[in-house]
Amino acid sequence: MSGGLPTSVPVRPVKAVGLSLAAGAAFIGYYVELLNYGYATGDTVPLLAKSDKGCEGCRGIADYSRKINVKNGGLEGDYADHLVAVKEIYRGEGGRLGGSAAVKAGTYFERSSPGASPVPQAGGTGTMEFSLSPSDGNWVMYEMEIKEDETG
Repeated sequence: MSGGLPTSVPVRPVKAVGLSLAAGAAFIGYYVELLNYGYATGDTVPLLAKSDKGCEGCRGIADYSRKINVKNGGLEGDYADHLVAVKEIYRGEGGRLGGSAAVKAGTYFERSSPGASPVPQAGGTGTMEFSLSPSDGNWVMYEMEIKEDETG
């Protein structure tokens, strides 16, 4: 996210509307945009609105983003997650979708609190494992975890 902080909350794209597999795959891209909006602004209300209330991974990322974000000087550089591809998506139990997606981030600096020394974070790739559940005719994140890929 270059060029300053976002001025508006990302809007669910038309392709991410509904309960099809294709809508689920498009929702993952939209959810990554919501993650990045939170990283930039510290505003995690939109992210949590598209997350199941019981999603611990969602709450963990929201808690991190409220504390450490671009707006308060906690992140600097290419901190944004970039969706590379939805690697798999399938129908699971209870009307849910499951799957995984490849994501990557660039090199950035993180400050744990205002005035703290910046700590460099190496860019890299990771895998987002997810489960989506239906809510009001659309998908929401039910469970999510991003695991950094092993290197070397």
